[in-house]
Amino acid sequence: MNGWNRQKQDRDARLGAAATSASRKIVAADQAKALLEAVIRPGDRVCLEGDNQKQADFLAECLAAVDPQRIHDLHIVQSGLVLQAHIDLFEKGIARKLDFSYSGPQGAAIARALTGGRIELGAIHTYIELFARYFVDLTPHVALIAAVEADHAGNLYTGPNTEDTPTIVEATAFKSGIVIAQVNRIVDTLPRVDIPGDRVDFVIQVDRPFYVEPLFTRDPAAITETQILMAMMAIKGIYAEYGVTRLNHGIGFPTAAIELLLPTYGETLGLKGRIATHWALNPHPTLIPAIESGWVQQVHCFGSEVGMDNYMSARPDVFFTGHDGTLRSNRLLCQTAGLYACDMFIGSTLQVDLMGNSSTVTTGRIAGFGGAPNMGSDARGRRHPSPAWLKAGREAVDEPTTLTRGRKLVVQILETFGDKMTPNFVETLDAVAMAKDLHFELAPVMIYGDDVTHIVTEEGIANLLLCRGPGEREQAIRGVAGYTEVGRGRDPVAAEDLRRRGIIRRPEDLGIDLLAVSRQLLAARSIEDLARWSGGLYRPPSRFRNW
Repeated sequence: MNGWNRQKQDRDARLGAAATSASRKIVAADQAKALLEAVIRPGDRVCLEGDNQKQADFLAECLAAVDPQRIHDLHIVQSGLVLQAHIDLFEKGIARKLDFSYSGPQGAAIARALTGGRIELGAIHTYIELFARYFVDLTPHVALIAAVEADHAGNLYTGPNTEDTPTIVEATAFKSGIVIAQVNRIVDTLPRVDIPGDRVDFVIQVDRPFYVEPLFTRDPAAITETQILMAMMAIKGIYAEYGVTRLNHGIGFPTAAIELLLPTYGETLGLKGRIATHWALNPHPTLIPAIESGWVQQVHCFGSEVGMDNYMSARPDVFFTGHDGTLRSNRLLCQTAGLYACDMFIGSTLQVDLMGNSSTVTTGRIAGFGGAPNMGSDARGRRHPSPAWLKAGREAVDEPTTLTRGRKLVVQILETFGDKMTPNFVETLDAVAMAKDLHFELAPVMIYGDDVTHIVTEEGIANLLLCRGPGEREQAIRGVAGYTEVGRGRDPVAAEDLRRRGIIRRPEDLGIDLLAVSRQLLAARSIEDLARWSGGLYRPPSRFRNW
């Protein structure tokens, strides 16, 4: 091959090799493995659609079943590795190198594979970062994706869980790559066209729907009074004081508690219409009472959530829906909205150090970051003002000037101790030791401390914006770290001075009566309550149904 069309010639050769297993665009499921062995070459970059919810699970299993003598040393570039088949690729030698964002349930398996030398790690990315590299130096040779339906021309309908699909296809199809889609059904007419057929090379109808993880479902029954206390402090001490209207919530029970307190505790504070009106957020079921109570004006989603489809279709004034009436999600666009258009991110983590750096990478577990570093970073390219953004920026400097820039509010909300009474506050992140042991050039920090503006625990709120110098920052963090070793290392005199200056604020400083903290404050106290709030439109996954 020579000239300027080598990539196209390579594509034509791959399509020619596929002719024996695929005489046309529609391919039988029993020919899927043969198709993959025909179009994939050793050393290829392969994007196997593994989002943090939607999974091209059939194609993952087929890829894990190919002959390692024919297909090996693949470079996997995908946002989420959450299935066993994703790990099998590396265990069998089919794949060698990995660039990813999120691993969730496979975090321990990835750590073992890295330690055992079965994975060569490129990097743990944020979502936007990885998607951007698809168009620069991680462009896939082959993309394996999932959709709800296809027509006979290969046009795809992705339904509510569009997620990463448009980004993956765009990067692959317009650089002479091969795009293969597994679909639940092949139909004559689609509800809408999400991916044009001229970008799709092969379609495989599978005898089961692609897997979707209910990642953002939190059962209100599991919310504790400690988490309710933290939520009350956040609402009164941060949301209300900064007038936060545009925001993102991370996954976790403390943020679920906030969502369920808006129509109750938030109402008593007179905050309706003043906070939490516009969201970049997956369709959290715990947001239903706030939507039904008129708190929420608009939500744009990274992906869908199992059981929420009918509810979102019935609330088009709130959610982004197509003319067919179903949600249109888009992870890249929603991540960008969270980075640039939101004034606050609030989420949890597994470890926080003395400067506020945080990570979900702990000893023996590499869970990845997903979108938290995008949501939880101050976008220095932002140029539009808002009251919350400007107030945070002015607090961060001694003498505001006409050129003082604003700041995104980046809040870490977590209890001082986690599972099995493991301290969530540490002198040094486990990620630092892991980077040394595995020879990473960069320690896997999720959110850097210089982006964090507030830390909320059951002990109170530490406003890091008001700290002047690393010494005050350390004492502010120690001051809300409770009875962890970090917390016990506080200087009582310094902590009291920070409290006097409003840098550390205890519940009583915010006028919160500890005796008033109760699960009765939650607008819904069970999954059944959420379904009732929705008028029966929310259909919870079976594992959450207990009535």
